Amino acid sequence: MTDPADGIAEFSYELGVLKRIRRAGWWHAGVRDPESVAEHTMRVSQLAALLATEENAVPERAAYLALWHDSQETRTGDLPHTARPYVDKPDPRHITEDQTTPLPDGARASVREAVAEYEGAATPEARCARDADKLEMLLQAVEYRDVGVARVQEWIDSALKGLTTDTARRVADAAVRISPLAWRQR
Repeated sequence: MTDPADGIAEFSYELGVLKRIRRAGWWHAGVRDPESVAEHTMRVSQLAALLATEENAVPERAAYLALWHDSQETRTGDLPHTARPYVDKPDPRHITEDQTTPLPDGARASVREAVAEYEGAATPEARCARDADKLEMLLQAVEYRDVGVARVQEWIDSALKGLTTDTARRVADAAVRISPLAWRQR
């Protein structure tokens, strides 16, 4: 029998690919070197915890769900919205099932359950994680706009339209009116 640590190591190498996959949609806005999926996921997880805290949900759970929300992109790449008319959206649960096959039982179940919960959007933690994904996109769009990328309004509008929690809506409103450098002026 194979050591369970082998499966964790194997999956960890696959997750490392997320550091090299760029968020492809930003190329359409003229961003030459967009952030990686891993960079996006880091801030989504942080935001999910903060939103969950304010929404009286479990911050650790929301952050955990957010950690796995784009892990399937090791297999598909980051598909921008312009691909939707030509490609059926892959089922994240199916990809996660394949990805996690080498993991030990507990780890496999944990990741699969997190992805299913995130995709189902039925729990407060899942709604916070999903809002964090949209909010991170909005923040990134404002940051790109601040350095001169002009065509980001559709990302901002899309994020604003998709938010479901009161806290995320309030943070989004603040984010569009506050400079990305405001934190440096305290």
